[in-house]
Amino acid sequence: MQFSKSTDYALHALIHLANAERRQNIGIKELSSTLGVSESYLSKIMSKLRQDGIVRAVSGVNGGYELARPAEQITFLDVVQVIEGRQQLFECSNLNSEQHLLLAEENPEEHDSQRKCECLVKKVMDGAERQLNEYLREHSIQTVLDMASHRCKDAANKK
Repeated sequence: MQFSKSTDYALHALIHLANAERRQNIGIKELSSTLGVSESYLSKIMSKLRQDGIVRAVSGVNGGYELARPAEQITFLDVVQVIEGRQQLFECSNLNSEQHLLLAEENPEEHDSQRKCECLVKKVMDGAERQLNEYLREHSIQTVLDMASHRCKDAANKK
């Protein structure tokens, strides 16, 4: 699995906005220059983040973008789901094959007449997705800022 460049840019843009939160909002020109991406491409990304309530667009001469909620409340999972979508990562396409029936696990909670088989491959893949989602949910934009702050303090103490 690979996340798109859009997710990369979205996360970096949010970290930049969070880091500058004490200042005013940041315009798309500055943001695109900082990230090294075209304004039009970044505008599309920021539009998705705005529609989902992660950033807020500020209009006017000094307009730009700012976080719509605190950095500790914006998780990596939030951003991934906005940019990549909320669909499941794995879908079993082998449901009618003989191999599927061999790898299937009957669900004892179903009544005999409606017994369904759960694909064991899908079961493993769904478990991996749950763990990934939990990890991404545990890490916020603020988590990265905190790690960067600790790294800078450690580097300063070594001098």
